[in-house]
Amino acid sequence: MTELRRPRVRPDLELMTGYHSPQIDVDVRLNTNEAPESPPEEFSELLAAELRALEWNRYPDRSAHSLRSAIAETESAGVPGGLGADQVFAANGSNEVLQSICLAYAGAGRSVLTFEPTYALHSHIARVCGAEVLHGGRDEAFGIAGDELVRLVSENRPAITFLCSPNNPTGGVLPNETVAEALDAVESVGGLLVVDEAYGQFSPHSALALLGEQRSLVVTRTFSKTWSAAALRLGYAIGPTWLVAELSKVVLPYHLDAPKQIAGVLALRYGQEMRARVAALVEQRGRVAEGLADLAVTQWPSDANFILFRPERRRGEEVWQALVDHGVLVRNCASWPGLEDCLRVTIGTPVENDRFLDALRSALS
Repeated sequence: MTELRRPRVRPDLELMTGYHSPQIDVDVRLNTNEAPESPPEEFSELLAAELRALEWNRYPDRSAHSLRSAIAETESAGVPGGLGADQVFAANGSNEVLQSICLAYAGAGRSVLTFEPTYALHSHIARVCGAEVLHGGRDEAFGIAGDELVRLVSENRPAITFLCSPNNPTGGVLPNETVAEALDAVESVGGLLVVDEAYGQFSPHSALALLGEQRSLVVTRTFSKTWSAAALRLGYAIGPTWLVAELSKVVLPYHLDAPKQIAGVLALRYGQEMRARVAALVEQRGRVAEGLADLAVTQWPSDANFILFRPERRRGEEVWQALVDHGVLVRNCASWPGLEDCLRVTIGTPVENDRFLDALRSALS
């Protein structure tokens, strides 16, 4: 009997591990930067009514025009000259947006540039798409020096340069000047600048202000954080029309199902409630930061809905496990470059934040 041989995965993927966040059954989950509260009850009621009227036997709108138009209307105020639907690309979470960008502009024989530590999916998705990944560093405060950024872009000529602002998992927002320098450098080598603003609504400023039809810049955002819709898996990119047209070539047909499109349009009606949630989370972030300041930890300033910190007298892994034992789950960031013993806590409800601070006091004692 002939021995069956399994097909081999691509050699560049053989040693690659998947991207996973631990899902543990605990009382307080503060590890994935979700919004701590659901959208208004009215949202669920309207969505249920829309779904009852849906023609389930028909394919969804392949162009997702209504959703893209609603996103354009919502984000227009931040973009010089406003936005149209043809400047918006929507997909299944910002990760599929990033994947589509890499499929269109990176891939085999091309490289992407990231600045570590940062969102791990930038590197992971680029590698899955066959691109070489180049890494720049950050300073002790996890900032990026503009001259070093320009040097790395000029010397390596990456097809895509990724910036994350506010940066995940460190929380800092990039100065406008740094993003503008990066864009000029990227354009000088014929590359593309991707600014990941998954936490952009928490930031004091946005790269949306630099967008233009002649600029090689795309900004990505998500419904998962401030819009309280992580269950939707819906994200979007805003950029020049020519870029959106190219992304439409690589995404699968009918990739956005009809319920997702309907829910996305409905969620955007609650902008006032979203802004109120952001304000409340910023207030709670300050309260958690004050609590951390009284404990034996080092923390870093954050412009997002999370705080990165490092225990000073115990290993991060030990503190993480002690928190789990107290029913609180945070993110262990020790595997990120330069983040040994670091933990990241998502800002939750006032009650959840109290549970975290109480558990951390016990874990550190």
